[in-house]
Amino acid sequence: MRVLLTTVGSRGDVEPVVGLALALRELGAEVRVCAPPDEDFAALMARVGVPLVPLGPTVRSVVGGSQPPTMEDAFRLARELVAARFDTLGAAAEGCDVLLAAGLMPAGARDVAEKLGIRYVFACFQVFGLPSRHFPPGTWPGKRSPGDGTGKRVLWEQDAQRLNALYGEALNSHRSAIGLPPVDSVREHVFTDRPWLAADETLCPSQGMTDLDVVQTGAWILPDDRPLPDGLAAFLDAGAPPVYVGFGSMAALAPRDIGRVAIEAVRAQGRRVVLARGWAGLVPIDGADDCFVVGEVNQQALFGRVAAVVHHGGAGTTTTAARAGVPQVVLPQIADQPYWAARVAELGIGSAHDGPTPTFDSLSAALTPALTPATRARAKSVAGTIRTDGATVAAKLLLDGAGRDRPSRSA
Repeated sequence: MRVLLTTVGSRGDVEPVVGLALALRELGAEVRVCAPPDEDFAALMARVGVPLVPLGPTVRSVVGGSQPPTMEDAFRLARELVAARFDTLGAAAEGCDVLLAAGLMPAGARDVAEKLGIRYVFACFQVFGLPSRHFPPGTWPGKRSPGDGTGKRVLWEQDAQRLNALYGEALNSHRSAIGLPPVDSVREHVFTDRPWLAADETLCPSQGMTDLDVVQTGAWILPDDRPLPDGLAAFLDAGAPPVYVGFGSMAALAPRDIGRVAIEAVRAQGRRVVLARGWAGLVPIDGADDCFVVGEVNQQALFGRVAAVVHHGGAGTTTTAARAGVPQVVLPQIADQPYWAARVAELGIGSAHDGPTPTFDSLSAALTPALTPATRARAKSVAGTIRTDGATVAAKLLLDGAGRDRPSRSA
């Protein structure tokens, strides 16, 4: 069977898809991935031998500047991505049996599958963004919703209208060009009524959380057996477990002075620091030997050797830390990150920082309970419930055509 996977977004949107690609290949499928041509992503796929078909602009060119993208940038990117999907996916999907789309609103993917007469699956990595009676929608560029007092049903209707304004014209224009009728709701069209949820059930339960009939496969985890760099390994061996601080693909959105604030707060706890440079380009605040800077590194190996993980609350980092049984301190910035912060706190496996911008005092207040023996014990306990077979579950569903059936807990 030939499978085409596509995603757009940060590392947290790409790595799970590569994990699924690897699981599919291990089951005998021919698979390729259409994703942004960032060097980080190309290196990730090269590491496991999965072909990358470049799709759209690099993510760094969009979010890696000193200022967040403007509303005009967002509308322009939406049009560009719709066009790129019709073009790139249209060619890459020839001869495929199924097309699975994830990441930033993949408008255009289902339409290519429809034109070619192949199966289409939409997958997401969290319930955030799926219509729900329990929580309001996130923020898309466009007309703002009224403040407090507006019911959730109305807010979700307005969310659908914003998505239509963002993607609808471009989507229907391209559909018309290939002989397909227009769609009324971009969101309903892209999501379908049975989206897949590639998230762990303990960390992100879907039962009753969305109005859609979700197929939850578990998180798609890409195994990583790379050794830690010699310098990092020596640093870890030289003392008590340090605290990891990293904000992944957050660049312009990373809190101002987060490096300085985090290092000072961690030092005040009597701990050393492993500082992840990330897209924000974090650097040490002095030449002291209690701070070690890392670039791209095997987090699966590293997190098991640290005292706590301070991060932005991406789905991938949250899941990796939870698997490692290490306490977390989450400083959520955008999108689904507040959701993951809340889950970490609810599960008792760490702290959720109040707001996106920490001070020394506020981060210290979040670190103190996270570094207690009780929180570490709770994190170790929850780690035992995190499933690691989600990518295999999803791969089997794709290959046997059983996407309409829910995977059993023993799948």
